[in-house]
Amino acid sequence: MSTINGTTLTTDIAIIGAGPVGLFGIFAAGMLNMKTVLIDSLEMTGGQVTALYPEKPVYDIPGYPSIEAQQLIVNLEKQGAPFLPTYLLDQQVMTMEKIPGGTDAYWRLTTSKNYVVNAKAVIIAAGVGAFGPNRPPVEHLDIYEASGNVHYLVKKREAFRGKKLVIAGGGDSAVDWVMSLKEIAGRVAIVHRRDGFRAADANVDKMRAWAKSEEIDYVVPYTVKSLHGAAGKLTGVEVESKQGNRILEADHFLAFYGLSNKLGPIAEWGLNLDKKHIHVDPATCVTNIPGIFAAGDIALYPGKLHLILAGFSEIEMACHAAYKIVYPDVELKFEYSSAKGVPGSPGSPTAD
Repeated sequence: MSTINGTTLTTDIAIIGAGPVGLFGIFAAGMLNMKTVLIDSLEMTGGQVTALYPEKPVYDIPGYPSIEAQQLIVNLEKQGAPFLPTYLLDQQVMTMEKIPGGTDAYWRLTTSKNYVVNAKAVIIAAGVGAFGPNRPPVEHLDIYEASGNVHYLVKKREAFRGKKLVIAGGGDSAVDWVMSLKEIAGRVAIVHRRDGFRAADANVDKMRAWAKSEEIDYVVPYTVKSLHGAAGKLTGVEVESKQGNRILEADHFLAFYGLSNKLGPIAEWGLNLDKKHIHVDPATCVTNIPGIFAAGDIALYPGKLHLILAGFSEIEMACHAAYKIVYPDVELKFEYSSAKGVPGSPGSPTAD
């Protein structure tokens, strides 16, 4: 596990981005006896998979004809767990500088929460940048954000059991969470500015059928105007339309207006950028700066396929290339996992 000394962590590889590709990097590095620290701007692992479609099936993961997106993240975390990674979530890497020293040189990263990470190599697996929610222009939003009554992501579905929920948005996230939370919530209302949703037709049809049978409140066409409550506790969501205003009873307000993504400080590090992508050598995924690699959607090279499985291959190659930096005097002897085993797994040399 990475060494923690106050707010300073020392590791072999710092991985920026805890989406599927970054999470697989824990395993890829661990199998090469390299420690990892993962840093992500979201409050949870999974990147946009968790943020945008956690309960949607994914069909292009080898060995899984279909797997729920969030289950894929759970599996990747389990796969990396034997290698004891350190996660720094809900924070961005703000600065990165090279500390010289020949073979002892390293990168010093500082985060928005004042952590310092010293790493021999850096792999950027940040998708197309740091994600953050699009906050709607709603009165008193900040008050109820602070009290935990406003949500842009669903961390624990069970937290909404028996609660009155107002869900706003017109995309897959809003509709998917109506479908899921209706099963456990006390009452669900969906608010959208028009009677048209950018979501799976079957789900939209089912949602409208529920509204017709009064199983949910279908508040369309309306927009959210203001939040109401007392002593920081949300009690209602005011919506408006040409027909006038009304207040919906609510314990929680879930706003799914999409996520914005920005490269942020990454854009200032001297990397060879093409809009929100970083050019890399396809053989090693190294960027134009030695010791810094990129994998996943953010990496760009001729013939690039923007698929999760391509990202898995890229971060594996990056880890193999980084091994020469972490262990400059050690020859890498490649072994298949079926022969080498994984720490703690049945049949592994380290299992006993």
